[in-house]
Parts: sequence; C-alpha cells; structure tokens
Amino acid sequence: MLALFLRDVRLGVRAGGGALVGVLFFLAVVAVVPFGVGPDLNLLARIGPAILWIGALLASLLGLDRLFQADREDGALDLLILADFRHMLAVTIFVKCAAHWTASVLPLVVASPLLSLFMNMDPAAILATSATLLAGTPAIAFIGAVGAAVAVSLPRGGLLVSVLILPLVIPVLIFGVSAAYGAANDPQPFLPPFLILCALTLLFAVIGPFAAALALKSSSD
Repeated sequence: MLALFLRDVRLGVRAGGGALVGVLFFLAVVAVVPFGVGPDLNLLARIGPAILWIGALLASLLGLDRLFQADREDGALDLLILADFRHMLAVTIFVKCAAHWTASVLPLVVASPLLSLFMNMDPAAILATSATLLAGTPAIAFIGAVGAAVAVSLPRGGLLVSVLILPLVIPVLIFGVSAAYGAANDPQPFLPPFLILCALTLLFAVIGPFAAALALKSSSD
C-alpha cells in the first residue's frame, strides 16, 4: 500500500502540472474577488473564509477524473477488480484518494495562509480557515472517488464528476465556512462546526471507497 501511495503521488504531481495547476487556479479565484467586490477591506475580511473555501473546493475538483484513468488504460484497474478479496479494492481506493489529496489538495492548504492576505483576513481567521481546509478537504477526495468511478469509462468525464459530487460536498463547505467564521467572530462558536466537519471527513472516508468500489465493479460488468 505504501508503494501504491508513493506511485500515485508521483503520478499526481506529474500529470497535467499536478499541484501547480491547482494552486494557480486557487490563486486566480481568490485574486479575482477583490476586483469584483471592490476596495472594501472590511467586506473582504468578512467573506474571506468563504472565498478561500470555494476556491479550494473548485481547485480540488481538478484532476479527479484522472483518479482511475491511468489504471484503466494500462489494465491494472481490471486486475484490481477481478482480484478483489475482502474489500481490498476499497482499501486500494482509500490509498489512492489519500495520494490524490497529498499531491493535489495539500498544496492548496499550504498556500491558503498566503492567499488569505488578499482578503485582508486577521491572523485568527487565517489560522482557522487553514485548519478547516486541512480537516475538510480530504472529504472532497473521498467523495470525488465515487464520481470518478462512475465516469471512469467515459471519454470526457471530468465535467460529469464535478456535477455528481458538488451537491455532496455542500455540507463540507457549510461547516468548514461556519467554523472559520466562528473563530473570527466571538459570538459564533468554532468547535461544534469544526467537530462536525471532522466527522463528515471520517464518514466519507468510510463510505466513499466502498461506494467507489461498487461503482467500479458495476462499470466493469
């Protein structure tokens, strides 16, 4: 499993620019907002956590359609499906999701404190937003595995993956932004929405790989 993780991390970094494309897309989303909102620094600070979360969410969708594509092209995916024993396919998908998050999404979390400066956010809001992104973005990878498994046999399934998983990641977005706002605004709580966000990540870490394994088996029939 460690060899699979390292292999997928290398493939994720090399394919299509990998993390660099995601970070540049994240930067483009965050940098455009001040031009649209205007020079109101207080307004930018208020909406900053939401903009960072939306930018990270959209950037996380990049490359999800390639999660199983390389294995399908070289025939490894068929071997994994045929050799499935005691849910080992779900475990393999879990490792692939972790590798995708490490290669493509973790750089977004690392870049988020720097991009927060564009939004005039205070240190507490920057730290809270980074923490919520670190806790919540793995859920996007696990949910995305289901969409990638459904669209793996389609020649251009990237858009379909985004359409399928966007409704499912709305709760992650809601509680991530709520926790970030709670840290920046004293009357609002930080810990309850943050714990719910962590629970959602754990839930999707269990459900996502099994649902993706079922989708892959169905697509191979």
